[in-house]
Amino acid sequence: MANIKQYFQFIFNLCQKEFLTVLKDPSSRIILILPIIMQSILFGYAATFDLKEVPYAVLDQSNSQASHDVLQKLKGAGLFNQVATLHGSDEVADVIGNQEALMVVYFPADFADKLGQGEASPLQLIVDGRNSATANAVVGSFSTITLAYNASTDISSQLPITVKSRAWFNPNMETRWIIMPGMIAALSMIQTMMLTALSVAREREQGTFDQLLVTPSLPSQILISKAVPSILIGLVQSTLVLLICRFWFDIPFQGSLLVLYLGLFLFTLASVGVGLSISAVSLNMQQAMLYTFVLLMPLMLLSGYATPLANMPDLMQDITYVNPLRFSISIVRRVYLEGATLADVYTEMLPLILIAAVTLPVASWLFRHRTS
Repeated sequence: MANIKQYFQFIFNLCQKEFLTVLKDPSSRIILILPIIMQSILFGYAATFDLKEVPYAVLDQSNSQASHDVLQKLKGAGLFNQVATLHGSDEVADVIGNQEALMVVYFPADFADKLGQGEASPLQLIVDGRNSATANAVVGSFSTITLAYNASTDISSQLPITVKSRAWFNPNMETRWIIMPGMIAALSMIQTMMLTALSVAREREQGTFDQLLVTPSLPSQILISKAVPSILIGLVQSTLVLLICRFWFDIPFQGSLLVLYLGLFLFTLASVGVGLSISAVSLNMQQAMLYTFVLLMPLMLLSGYATPLANMPDLMQDITYVNPLRFSISIVRRVYLEGATLADVYTEMLPLILIAAVTLPVASWLFRHRTS
């Protein structure tokens, strides 16, 4: 019992040292908290594909009652804002190219005549495709308006089938509901990996790590003392983002906090393992920061945070299985939005355990091996 008590007492003392190193400087405390809050709020407002206002131009060569009716439907939607009236097709390239308008609605000269004869009368929608997500949303919104116009005329009598849509887990189809829960894991990973990557490298530069290695401490004690502070800081940061999601942006939480924090703990543990491995192979803080930044971007891109994993090539999908962020974002989104239980997400927790079980022992071995 005395040996066990001494073992954990030494870990406790080392953890105190790590916390003091990170938190003793007031500027460091601000850096750990303020950027998380600012980035969460900025992402919540700025990182969105939702359409708030669509500037458009009109090229109406029909100049008929039918084209005017369609445009009235467009204006009544509250989303579209007409910024220009064009008089020739040569003006389209300028208004789209200069980003004055997101789309141009073109009515051909025979638009009303074909409608009057009961024929299909297509109109052309020219959209700025430089942002494909926004362009697709614009086309979808405009298609809804044309369907509403058809429903108000005799054209709809030939369409016996009607479609009513319902979105689960995100009733209003707001991008923020997908972006923000993912940030609970993504934002904490950035600083957690940075802290752990710099921890050993900083002591190597200062010469204190070699002194630590010649003490009676075991590699496991050094590993735990380096991991625990970063894990706790990572969980605190995740909690801040969670509170902002729930109470600032009013995104309803559907699941269990216990399951959510279990997933976050395993993810943070795996991230700390990756960060400590980086720190163990880095000779100085500059190398540690470089390795971390080189690794962070691929981890974000291959996580499914911004783009669906199913859209990636098969090889890229296989690579994502070694990315802890891939599983954590899935866990957080499913628990937060869908109310998933432990039975639903435990299969995504197992890879996090495996990643931690590999990276943490590797880091522990590298602590001594890297100095030899």
